[in-house]
Amino acid sequence: MKPDTPALEERRDLTQKLFPDSLREALSIQKAVEAKNLFDASLEEAFNIQLALLPAGPLRFPAMEVGYKFRPAGVVSGDFLDYFPITDQLVALYLGDVSGKGLPAALYAALAMGTLRGIIKEGQTPAAVLEFLNRRLSDRNATGRYCAVQYAVFDQASRQLCFANAGLAPLPLHQSRTGYRELGGGGFPCGIFRDVHYDLYTTQLASGEAVLFSTDGLTEAQDRAEQEFGLQRMIQVCDENRNESVETLLNRLFEAVDRFAAGATQHDDMTVAALRFV
Repeated sequence: MKPDTPALEERRDLTQKLFPDSLREALSIQKAVEAKNLFDASLEEAFNIQLALLPAGPLRFPAMEVGYKFRPAGVVSGDFLDYFPITDQLVALYLGDVSGKGLPAALYAALAMGTLRGIIKEGQTPAAVLEFLNRRLSDRNATGRYCAVQYAVFDQASRQLCFANAGLAPLPLHQSRTGYRELGGGGFPCGIFRDVHYDLYTTQLASGEAVLFSTDGLTEAQDRAEQEFGLQRMIQVCDENRNESVETLLNRLFEAVDRFAAGATQHDDMTVAALRFV
């Protein structure tokens, strides 16, 4: 290290005279405020971009309707969701939850969504799509990051649902004329182990029946006593609104969660999608 020169010492002395401790502290605070404002603006822009990645609204077809509701716990979310037609008869839907919180989780969610959009094609089974997604994310080697995903394809002509699950809970909830049941099983989240096989599940749906997909932020929402909303309350709301539109059902589900929580702070994102055959 070079010794201080006389000129450098003079500049330091001048700085001390011109900028006493109180002024330097004020300048430091101002810089901190400016940095926070810049970060907040960046988070807001990230949230707007994340909203743009979600469906623009519900999808309605002669035989079915699909809708969703999304509520991040913070500014941005580690949950992700999309649905769109693959053909005139087939509709794809996926729902996911990334490990971790905040901006890193939101960025990984965007990576997963972009990857899924690039590999979903007609003729691929949901199990094959998740296996491809898992290999892609594993090869990215984002240390400590992975995502749980459910991917489903609905056939409007046959009223058949095919789906696979990469570790996302709760399981899809089937509302039928005879009651409610969870569909399928678990599996490994994508991005942990490269060579993973996913099971394919198929369910026949009748007119008037619905399937609800959700991340665990909703069933694990807590009240002030730290009691969870739970699956049974979700089923009760679905049963009370079985003849309503998908949009009404989802709104009332979130209203029920809000009443239950009674203002308690929630620490996980909530994302729900529903499909109903008419």
